[in-house]
Amino acid sequence: MRNIPLAQVDATPRPVLAIGTDYAPGTLLPSHTHRRAQFLYGMSGLMEVQTDDGSWVIPPHNGVWIPPGKPHQVRMQGVSTRSLYIEPQAAPRAGTSCEALRVSPLLHELLLASVEISPLYDVQGRDGVLLALILHELSLAPRLPLFAPIPAEPRLAGLCRAFLRAPDIRVDAEGWARQSNQSLRTFNRRFRQLTGLSFGAWRQQACVMAAVTRLSAGEAVTRIALDLGYDSPSAFSSMFRRVMGRAPSAFSRREGG
Repeated sequence: MRNIPLAQVDATPRPVLAIGTDYAPGTLLPSHTHRRAQFLYGMSGLMEVQTDDGSWVIPPHNGVWIPPGKPHQVRMQGVSTRSLYIEPQAAPRAGTSCEALRVSPLLHELLLASVEISPLYDVQGRDGVLLALILHELSLAPRLPLFAPIPAEPRLAGLCRAFLRAPDIRVDAEGWARQSNQSLRTFNRRFRQLTGLSFGAWRQQACVMAAVTRLSAGEAVTRIALDLGYDSPSAFSSMFRRVMGRAPSAFSRREGG
C-alpha cells in the first residue's frame, strides 16, 4: 500500500499492515497516537521525532520504533517512508519508550517488499511469512545512539530543551548544577537517575543529533564542528565516528551520503 491513511485500513483483521508514504521537505506531523505499534523507516531524508520522553534524530536507512498509544510528533525532511503498523499483541519489542533502530540490509529489502502486500494478505502464505520475518528482524535490531531523553523534573527539562536548541560541547555540569541549586555530585547523581545517562554522555548525544541534522542539510563538517564547540574538525570527526561507527561525510549531502 502506498500513500494511504492508516485510518482507512486500521480495522483490517491482520497483525501487520505495511504502508509507504512520501513527504515533502519540512512536513510536520503534529503530536498524535496510533492504536497499533509503529515502525517508521526512512528510505531517504531525515526524521526528527519528539515525545514526552525526549528527542530522536533518525538518519536515512534507519528507523524508529513507536509503541502502541505513544504520543509522538515527527518532522519529515524530504522523507520517503515505509511504515509497519503492528497489533499490540504482535509487537516484537517491549517497553513504553520509542527507540531509534539500525536497519540491516536484509530488513531493508524486506521493508521494500512489504508495501506490495495487500491489507487482506494470506497470513499462512508468502506475504504472511515475509511479514513474520520482518517482525523477527525488528526484535533483533540494535539501537542507535541518537536519543536525548528529557527528564521529568521541570527545571532540568527546561535546561535540556534549551541545550537541544543550541548544543555546545563546552557546556559543563558545574553550570547546570548551579542553576539547579545543587552540588555537582548531587546534580550528576540526579541527572543519571532521571535520564539514564551521565551528563557528559547526554551532552554528546545531543551534539551528535544536531550534527546529523546539519550534515544531512549539506553543511560543512568544519562549520558544524566549530559551532558545536569542538577544538578542531578532527576532534569532532573522531568523536562522531566513535559514536556512529561512520565518518561525518557518510551523512553529508556534500559527500553524496
